Amino acid sequence: MLVVHVDVHVKPESIDAFIAATLENARNSVQEPGIARFDVIQDQADPAHFVLVEVYRTVEDTVRHKETAHYATWRDAVAPMMAAPRTSVKYTNLFPEDAGW
Repeated sequence: MLVVHVDVHVKPESIDAFIAATLENARNSVQEPGIARFDVIQDQADPAHFVLVEVYRTVEDTVRHKETAHYATWRDAVAPMMAAPRTSVKYTNLFPEDAGW
């Protein structure tokens, strides 16, 4: 399992539009066989700060995800909403060992 945390800071006036676009992307993403989990979380102290927690079954599944139409639609829609470029950190899942989400 590969876990990716995508850190996003959105312009305050774009929060609602970002949420709508991101939830649509998440709903489509969880339909992909290579995605075990896709969480969209919002910072309680800073509502313009979001983290997308994406759990992939394989590294190749991350590539396939970025080739989907729904990802391209999301990427293009939210680009002007960003207060700063999004960043990501990749993690290897260690526990539970048999996580088959």
